Amino acid sequence: MATRTRTVVFTDLANYTASVGRSDRESLRNLIASHEKLVAPVLEQHGGRIVKNLGDSFMALFPSATDAVRASLELVEAVREGSMNLRVGMATGDVEVIDGDAFGEAVNLASRIEGKTPEGEVWFTRATLLCMNQAEIAWDRVGAMELKGITGDVELFRAVPRSRSYLPEPVREAVLAGRLVRHTQGDPLPSLPPDPVLLLEGFTPGSPALRALVDRLPVIDPSGIWLQAYTLPPIDRHAWTQAGHGLVIGTPGAVQAALLEVHRPRRSVGSETIILDMGAAAEFELVVAGLALPSVPMSDVVASYTYDLLADGRWVNRSDAAVARVEVGAQGVLVRPLAPGVELRGRQTRGADPAMLADGDVLVAPGGPVVFQALHAGSYAGLLLSDTVGRLAVAPGQRAEIGREPEYPGLALPDRKGQDNIRWCVGPRAARARQNGFTLDRALAGRHQCAFEPGSMGTTLVSLHDRCPTFLVRGAQLELVPSRAPVGSGDLVVVGTTVIAVRSPEA
Repeated sequence: MATRTRTVVFTDLANYTASVGRSDRESLRNLIASHEKLVAPVLEQHGGRIVKNLGDSFMALFPSATDAVRASLELVEAVREGSMNLRVGMATGDVEVIDGDAFGEAVNLASRIEGKTPEGEVWFTRATLLCMNQAEIAWDRVGAMELKGITGDVELFRAVPRSRSYLPEPVREAVLAGRLVRHTQGDPLPSLPPDPVLLLEGFTPGSPALRALVDRLPVIDPSGIWLQAYTLPPIDRHAWTQAGHGLVIGTPGAVQAALLEVHRPRRSVGSETIILDMGAAAEFELVVAGLALPSVPMSDVVASYTYDLLADGRWVNRSDAAVARVEVGAQGVLVRPLAPGVELRGRQTRGADPAMLADGDVLVAPGGPVVFQALHAGSYAGLLLSDTVGRLAVAPGQRAEIGREPEYPGLALPDRKGQDNIRWCVGPRAARARQNGFTLDRALAGRHQCAFEPGSMGTTLVSLHDRCPTFLVRGAQLELVPSRAPVGSGDLVVVGTTVIAVRSPEA
């Protein structure tokens, strides 16, 4: 067969590996049969040709990118309320079929994308976006990321089902900070707080009513104006975003549900997924207990860096809604409170010069107190300790993995995107690192970093990564975990930029 341009679709039954470990043979046969009965007809009804069926996954070729995305959306919506959960990755490009199998860069790319896609989502490449009818499909941008075996970062997008809305981080942060103002077409414009984030709802993109409202607004940073929309023509999307405004993609009901969800206890945020497995007889708990601060300068790459603290206690690379910012440089660890109510050493210091942190200093923030623990070690300057909602209960005999993409049951480390928090060293090594997408979170922690293994003689911490070290905190010192080390309740483990506390279940 000659080479043809096709959209390659990979579907995958999420958490299938975990299901294998928990189910008997009859249950697995029923799961596979149900999966095949659901997926195959939908792919074929939309014009897809199934190339492979591996039981828990399908590979299909579509002559139409639009049909491929519509089929994928139908699949994730169909299983949303059931016991199965799917993820779908796709790419568009030249494909050659030989002896019934498909080959080509688009095939490899689609497979890699499927491996990165969270369950319940549909991700695709820019080529797929350009080939599909964008006015028929609701979509938003995921970002650029590195994929194994693919040269350079790949820009990825996701289709948005009618039941979901993925809030952009500036909107989510505005909700938490109380700065989000919602305005529905036909209602009087409400008074605006300082530095507002305005969400416009019920407007038709490109309509005279929308243009007239924007023209009547007081002086607002264009990036603070967001429009709720679902499907919209490319020309209207381009005109709106080129003006510096943002889009919240989702139906009105889905956006409302997503906004309400912001204030609920967070179980997952992108790559910060915490798998909670609260068994009746937990032996110990692993708690995300703070931010670890690597020393600088770092390997002729990083001269200094910052992290921002949000009101809910999360640390991010950079945010306009931050309540405090820490900066790690050659001189030490500095902190600058950025919001009212934040105290250092018992005093509110908003607007003051950054203060140098000393061992035992307490930063009182809306999310709770943050305690600085200085370390006398070359690789880390200190720890900022504060418990979060991220917990993993570990049952007797259960192996728990830690990493950016841990095996189940596991606790996923933050993988903060972007390089805005890094000040680079001068030289070719730093230039290459920047070009290759270097971040502290990705450089210092692997997808599979370490594991906790309970046993009759206690719990053992096992290092799984040959280049990214794992440390135990002993007083003000860090001890490298070479391969295996005993751990117990009260111990602190440093993995990349994350502090993990080992606690007894009742703690």
